[in-house]
Amino acid sequence: MRTTLDLPDPLFREVKTRAVQQGVTLKDLLARYIQAGMNAPAAIEPARATPQAYPIPIAIRRKEGAPLTPALTNAELNAILDAEDLANHLRVTLQ
Repeated sequence: MRTTLDLPDPLFREVKTRAVQQGVTLKDLLARYIQAGMNAPAAIEPARATPQAYPIPIAIRRKEGAPLTPALTNAELNAILDAEDLANHLRVTLQ
């Protein structure tokens, strides 16, 4: 089957050079490389090699009938963390 590939010039020159060095056609060398890549999907597709690409969501318990806790903004979260850091710093330095 015929197809067209758009390769960066440096990559094309390297592949063409290897084909000449190995005494094979560019078509045969590329077919061999593609087949090798198809036989080794873990090396080509690292995202699929890991079963969990994103952190697992954390279930938050709430009391039945209680309103949902609204999501906090990054600024609000940073303010809470800063307040905790300051409280810990003061606790340690005032001891």
